[in-house]
Amino acid sequence: MREPRVLSTVFDLIADPSPGSLPLLAGGTAARTVAWRDGSPVTAGQFLADVRHVAERLPPAPAAVNLCEERYAFLVAFCAIALRGQANLLPPSRAPRAIDEVMADHPGCYALGDLPLDPAPPHYHRLPALPAPTGEAAGEWPLIDAVQVVAIGYTSGSTGRPAAHVKTWGSFHASTAGNLRMLRERVGERFNVVATVPPQHMYGIETSVLLPLLGDVAVCGSRPFFPADVAAGLTAVPAPRVLVTTPVHLRALVESGVTLPPLAAMLSATAPMPQELAARAEQRYGAPLVEVFGSTETCVFATRQPTAGELWQLYDGVRLHPQPDGTQVQAPQLATPVVLADLVTLHEDGRAFRLCGRHADLLEIAGKRASLGDLTRRLLAIPGVHDGVVLQLDEPDAGGVRRIAALAVAPGMTEAHILDALRGAMDPLFLPRPLRLVEDLPRNETGKLPRAALLALLAGRD
Repeated sequence: MREPRVLSTVFDLIADPSPGSLPLLAGGTAARTVAWRDGSPVTAGQFLADVRHVAERLPPAPAAVNLCEERYAFLVAFCAIALRGQANLLPPSRAPRAIDEVMADHPGCYALGDLPLDPAPPHYHRLPALPAPTGEAAGEWPLIDAVQVVAIGYTSGSTGRPAAHVKTWGSFHASTAGNLRMLRERVGERFNVVATVPPQHMYGIETSVLLPLLGDVAVCGSRPFFPADVAAGLTAVPAPRVLVTTPVHLRALVESGVTLPPLAAMLSATAPMPQELAARAEQRYGAPLVEVFGSTETCVFATRQPTAGELWQLYDGVRLHPQPDGTQVQAPQLATPVVLADLVTLHEDGRAFRLCGRHADLLEIAGKRASLGDLTRRLLAIPGVHDGVVLQLDEPDAGGVRRIAALAVAPGMTEAHILDALRGAMDPLFLPRPLRLVEDLPRNETGKLPRAALLALLAGRD
C-alpha cells in the first residue's frame, strides 16, 4: 500500500501548513462521532481504523467502482480507496450495463461492494468485514495530496450519454467547505444527517459522505428509502437532524402522512422543487426546506429557500458570467471555469441569480419560442396528472421540425383529455405529439429521467 503522509494526534487543517496535502479527517478529536450505525455512534478513531483495515486488503489497481449501498460501508470504502492512491468510480446507476460501461472506460479497475451480487461485475470484491470496535486510538492521521484524483463521477444521462468528471481531494475539500458553511449558518455547528439519496450520486457524496470528514457532522449509516424507513432513520440519530432528499422522495414522504421526529432542516436537489411541495413539507415538519444548486461538473455552489424567494444565493468565492449558450461558473473547487447550459440573470451585484432555464431546453418553431421546462410544468399542473415530462425528439419530421413529445402518469385519464387541457395552456405549435400514458416514468435513484429510457418508452419498448 502506498505510504500516506501523516499528522500527529489531532486531525486539523492547520496542523500541516503544506498546501500540497489535506487530511483525510479535519477538525475535532478521535472521540467525535462521524456516523451512526444500527443506532450506535462510530467514533473518528474507529472510522480511521476501519479505513486502514480495508485499504490494506484492496488489490492494486488505478481505480475501483464503489458499489457499497450501506452508507457507512460506502464512506469507509471511499476513504480506503483514496488512501490506497486509487480513484472511486461512481457510475450513473447500479444497472449492470452502466457499471460495465464505466469499467470498460477504465481498464484494470475492479468493483467493490458490501453485498453479494448475482450477476457480479467483473473483478468484483466484497468489502472486508470490519473489525469489532476496540476503543483503541487509530494512530497517526493520514494526509492525502490535494491534487490526487479521488473520484470520477458521471452525469445522469438525462441529456444524453453519461459524461465523466474528475474530482481531486482538494476540489472536494473546497466544495464541502461551502456546503458545511451554509448548513452551519442554518442549523449550527453540530448536526446529524439522514439521506435518501445514493452515496454514488455527486449530491449524495457532497451531503452524506464528505461532510463528516471536514466538520463535526455525523451521518446515518443506512440508506432509508420508504417513508417508514426515513422516520426510523431519523429517530435513530439525535437532534439536530438534517434530512437530505429529493423532490420525488419528499413528495412520497409528505403524502404518506408519516410522523417524523423534529428536524432542523430539509435539503433538496436533483430537480426543481415545486413551491407548493416545499410549503407543504415546511408546514408538516416545522423545518425550512433548502434547495442547493450545482452539477456533477461543478458540485454545489448556490442555495435558496423556495418559500422565501426565487433568487439563488451564491456561495463565497463563486462568480457567474452569463453568456449566450449558458453560464460560466468560477468557484473555489474548480481549477478552471466551467460552462453550464443553464441560463441565468444576475442580481444583488452578482451575489445572486435567477434561473431562466437551460439552453438545450429552449424551443423555436415557426418563429415562436418556448422551453421544455415550462411545458413540463404546464403538463404537471393538469389535475389528475401525477407525473410527466415533455421532451423534443432527436429526428426531424418531413418538414425538418423536431417534434415535441410527452409521457404522462395519469390514472383514469385519456390522452385526448390531457391534450384538451394542454390546448388551453400552451400554443398549439408546442402540443406534444406523440403523448403517451404510462404507469410510471423511468426515474433513477435520485428522481432524474435518463433520456434513453424516455425515448424507449415513447417507442413502446418497455
